[in-house]
Amino acid sequence: MTINEQPSAAPEPARPVALITGVGRSIGIGAGIARQLAASGWDIAFTYWTPYDRRMEWGAEDGAAAAIAKELADAGARTAAIEADLTGPDAPTRIFDEAEQRLGPVTALVLSHAESVDSGLLDTTVEAFDRHFAVNTRASWLLIREYGLRFRGEPGAGGGTGTGRIVALTSDHTVGNLPYGASKGALDRITLAAAHELAHLGVTANVINPGPVDTGWMNDEMRTALTRGTPLGRLGTPRDTAHLVDFLCSPQGQWVNGQLLKSNGGAAS
Repeated sequence: MTINEQPSAAPEPARPVALITGVGRSIGIGAGIARQLAASGWDIAFTYWTPYDRRMEWGAEDGAAAAIAKELADAGARTAAIEADLTGPDAPTRIFDEAEQRLGPVTALVLSHAESVDSGLLDTTVEAFDRHFAVNTRASWLLIREYGLRFRGEPGAGGGTGTGRIVALTSDHTVGNLPYGASKGALDRITLAAAHELAHLGVTANVINPGPVDTGWMNDEMRTALTRGTPLGRLGTPRDTAHLVDFLCSPQGQWVNGQLLKSNGGAAS
């Protein structure tokens, strides 16, 4: 090198890719997780399904996916917004295909999607029951399976140096919310099984119960009752859940594996 030559700058390290499902609204938990991981150095692929929000009480948020993608890009992340109907058994394969084509191999899978329509033992229809299990349970299993089949990170067998992460969001709802609670309970078991069955890949898998997080679905009566039932005297926020997901996806969170974590402020069930 001559005296006038400058050393070339070291290449920027590649950002790992996180695939987050259920990022359809800017105030949702999925969006909060996406923001936190983007700020922590992840590129983000995320899914959303506008027709679901449209048929719920809160309604669809026009332009939400584009707005969230812009926020993530402003934080330095490459993004891929993928609209996907998770009732179809071929959706997980198509989601991973698009995420990989646009961003590269997926390192972390965060399952934040949900079908959630209140009904109990006596008034749940077969159609609603099947749809809840198709979205909350079957799609989650197929997404985890697709992740396991494609994972190309550093294997952890024998050295504890694995890099893969699976985090799923669950709920303890049961009474008056039968199909949602039952399908989430099945999701728990699938995710915890992954902690053992994917261990040879260097993948950890955990479940988070975020407790009462108001993302627009609560009425005033619910807010008051749930706040009173929480020792900290407040409701959860998407940021609360996002911080825990961020930790679990970090190198520091590697030793936490195969757990169902209640991040709920001590709220009574």
